[in-house]
Amino acid sequence: MISRKNMGSASPLLLITLVLGVCFATYNLVTMVMHNRSISKLTIYNSDGGIFVDPIIEMPESVRKLKRAKMPFHVALTATDAPYSKWQCRIMYYWYKKQKDLPGSEMGGFTRILHSGNPDNLMNEIPTVIVDPLPAGLDRGYIVLNRPWAFVQWLEKATIEEEYVLMAEPDHIFVTPLPNLAHGGYPAAFPFFYIKPDQNEKLLRKFFPEEMGPVTNIDPIGNSPVIIKKELLEKIAPTWMNVSLKMKDDPETDKTFGWVLEMYAYAVASALHGVQHVLQKDFMLQPPWDLEIGKKYIIHYTYGCDYNMKGELTYGKIGEWRFDKRSFLRGSPPRNLPLPPPGVPESVVTLVKMVNEATANIPNWDAE
Repeated sequence: MISRKNMGSASPLLLITLVLGVCFATYNLVTMVMHNRSISKLTIYNSDGGIFVDPIIEMPESVRKLKRAKMPFHVALTATDAPYSKWQCRIMYYWYKKQKDLPGSEMGGFTRILHSGNPDNLMNEIPTVIVDPLPAGLDRGYIVLNRPWAFVQWLEKATIEEEYVLMAEPDHIFVTPLPNLAHGGYPAAFPFFYIKPDQNEKLLRKFFPEEMGPVTNIDPIGNSPVIIKKELLEKIAPTWMNVSLKMKDDPETDKTFGWVLEMYAYAVASALHGVQHVLQKDFMLQPPWDLEIGKKYIIHYTYGCDYNMKGELTYGKIGEWRFDKRSFLRGSPPRNLPLPPPGVPESVVTLVKMVNEATANIPNWDAE
């Protein structure tokens, strides 16, 4: 009897334990299925057949294709006729030609959009379209304000065969062949850590009203590098220009955003048109902060690289060895720049080697 009572009292407990175990297992299974289902919506394929998860937008199933037809894009950069701009354009164009026809590349034609209003001595070296600068005084010394206006004019007057456009800059070097990273109506852009819409809501609401949604609809990007459908850029560019001018006219916004004002303007203009970008961290690297080339496509040498002879970064202090594009404001850097000392990161070494290769092979390099 005692044995029967013990068995009788144990059975409900055993059943409860079994039921709870089954429920827990079922919950885990459902959770895994739901998690994988949600991840699958965020997963898109890159041009090499690899996958990545985009943290900003969900990609439609229709654009998640492992194999697709080649989608060439036109490379366009804005420039002035100043020596500082010209030598960077020459190096950039040299590496464009080197990478354009290599496997994996989807680069199409190339245009330097020269917003000086007049031809210069690179017209026969680099494919160039001349556009007008902003009216005198309108940029208030902020030369980059001419960039959206230059794109507006170029899109109106040029015949562009490619369906997509890469907005690039003179201080970009193609370190590997660049595929089309855009996906249909979703342009590809590089996320900049210093573009922070969520931390500047008060200012941005002057240009992005509440009825347009949360400020997180504004991507943390600039206008370059961006690969975008030409028809989308044609819609965004005039708004980008107008927002840039309005931001520059607002003292508080101008003071807060400073040299990145026009980058914020592009991000806002895109959001006003309901355009969101796929953020591509591998789009670009920026020495000296990015140490390795890895699978990156573009070197952006906007920052100075200063090191002592032990290979230690001395950022903010002129190093015993340095490469800084601003050292060559009035003319081209000399050929055969000295390489960095041992211990300097791969990204900086590669940058200097690529500059040296370009200057060694570009005819009449020292010409103004």
